[in-house]
Parts: sequence; C-alpha cells; structure tokens
Amino acid sequence: MGQKSYKPNIAIHPGKTLEETIEALNMTQIDLADRTGLTKKTINEIIQGKNPITPDSAIKFGAVFGTSASFWNNLQMNYEATIIRLKAEENIEEEIPLLKNFGCYAELAKWDYVEKTNDPKQKVKNLLNFFGISSLKLVPTVQEIAFRQARHKKVSKESLASWLRCGEIDAQKIETQKFNKNKLYNSINKLRSLTMETPEKFSEKLVEICSSFGVAVTFIPYFKNTYVNAATKWITPDKALIQLSLRGKRDDIFWFSFFHELGHLVKHGKKEQFVDFEDKKNRLLKGKEDEADEFARNTFIPKAEYSEFMEQNDFSIDAVKRFAKKLGISPSIVAGRLSYETGDWSKWSSLRKKLEFAKK
Repeated sequence: MGQKSYKPNIAIHPGKTLEETIEALNMTQIDLADRTGLTKKTINEIIQGKNPITPDSAIKFGAVFGTSASFWNNLQMNYEATIIRLKAEENIEEEIPLLKNFGCYAELAKWDYVEKTNDPKQKVKNLLNFFGISSLKLVPTVQEIAFRQARHKKVSKESLASWLRCGEIDAQKIETQKFNKNKLYNSINKLRSLTMETPEKFSEKLVEICSSFGVAVTFIPYFKNTYVNAATKWITPDKALIQLSLRGKRDDIFWFSFFHELGHLVKHGKKEQFVDFEDKKNRLLKGKEDEADEFARNTFIPKAEYSEFMEQNDFSIDAVKRFAKKLGISPSIVAGRLSYETGDWSKWSSLRKKLEFAKK
C-alpha cells in the first residue's frame, strides 16, 4: 500500500524557517543582510511573510547557511501550493450547498459518469470534473440550453444539464466524417430499415451510418425529472450530435425522436441547439419543432401513402403489419402514429416494442 502524502491544514511561510535558522545560529537580521547583500527591510519582510523567497535570495541563503538553494526554493513552492490547495478546499466547502440541486448524482454514478461516493466534498469535485468547470454556479452558463428551454415547472434544470453533458462526453469518443447533407439524405432508407431490427443490432449500425455523414449518435439513459426524449446540437461546424433517451420506453417513440432530431439538422442552422421534451405544448421554438415533426412523419410514411391507407379504413393489426411491410418499416412506427392521432394507446400496443438500456 502506498504512503499517503502529508497535506497540512495551514500554510507556513518559509520566512518562519528563516527566522528559526538565524536564531539557532545567534544571528540577527542585520547580520544576515550584511552577509547576503539584501536589505534589512527585505529580510524582515520575508520573515514577516510579506515577501517570498526569490530564486536569487535562495541562492544567497544557501551560501550563508551551507544549504542548497533548492531547499529554500522548495519551501517557497510548497507554501504557495498549500495556499492554492487550501483556497480550493475552501471553495469546495462553499459549493456543497449547491449539491441539493443535483439529485441526479446517483444516476450519473449508476451509468459511470462520476464515481459513487457519499462524501459531499468528493461529490462536488466529481461534478466539477464532469462538467469541466471551476464552480457549480457556472452550470447555467456552460449548459445554457438546459436552463433556457426547460420551462416546465417540474423539469430539473440541473438534471437536464447533466443529461446533456453525458451526451457531449460520449460524442467526443465517436469519430465521424465531415457533415454531409447529401450523404444524410442518401442514408435515410438504410436508417428507416433499422426500425425492423432488434436494439442489439440496430444501435451499433445506427451509430456507424450516422458517423459516415458527420453525426455522432449517443444513447443516454433517461434521467428523472428531465422529461426529455432527445436533443440535437452542433459540436463543431463539421460534427453534429443527436442524443437519445428512452423516455416512454417504446421503440416508436425512440425512432420518431431520432428522425425528429435529424429533421433539425437538415432544416435548421448550425448555431442552434434543440431539446425535445415530452410536453409538446410548451415548446420554446414551436415553429421549428413542428417542422422537425413533419420531417419525421413524412420520412417514415409519405403523405400520399398515408392518405391511401387511411381511406381504406382498415386499422386492424394485420392491416397495420401489411402497410408497414409495404413501406419497409417496423409496424410499431405505424402503430405509434395511429395511437398518437386517435388517442387510443391500447388498440395497437402489442405492436409497440419495449426498449431498455443495458449497463455499459
């Protein structure tokens, strides 16, 4: 077992050691000034802790006392490092009251984004490292979208900010080609066909296909009190992020959310960021959200095809399956559309598959 390093809880200025040294040698401050060529004022201010031991004075003290200059330099460096550490620990103490806003810490720990701990100080340190900031007070600044778009009273802004940060972290690990809108459009049929595969198969393929046209797709488990389905942002001008939760735990919701976010990328600007909440009535950017919804609906089921299906007036399970097969998509997508438009969430529920996140 390695030895623990000693961390004093007070910072002792090296002037104290200088004072003790000259006293042990029955030397006065004037004597030391005469022997080093430094002024008495300089010697006195070092002893009083008002001035540091400089590299120049360290050399002179080493010559007078028969020690190395590094001895005195190290005293000064250790003193300054202790000052910084104690200040940092003081700052950590001031951050602890803010932990009450981060009820999602246990969820972050569950999914290995922070270490599990009950120590408040360590929790603060872990959160600071997680967000890459010097104070938790800065979370609203670096995750501004979470605080601007989370208008629902029940939404935990800090939990939403944490969920969004998880997506950014995972996206950094995904290598992508430069964003190419033409490649995106050319990949849509492949993406639609993935709806018919199991999660074990489609998740890896989805990431691979999207990375080929410059989009990093991340799957981040739903965090309590975020009410979020998905989010989109541009990490760089050449790399976008689509972040997906399993809010609702049904595959049709998952896939609609994905194509909704894809709609933002093809229709809206690179400086914008979107968060797709469960509550569609309180959307901040309603016009653009409606455009993304329309893109998702029409990409899955073209208007003409859907009109023809509705005119047949046969919405049985078998009819839904036949229609989905004709379109080359999962029956759950059609079932989800019908359920949403009719308000009947039980009639086609057998076709809507459940999804669960697996531990990384």
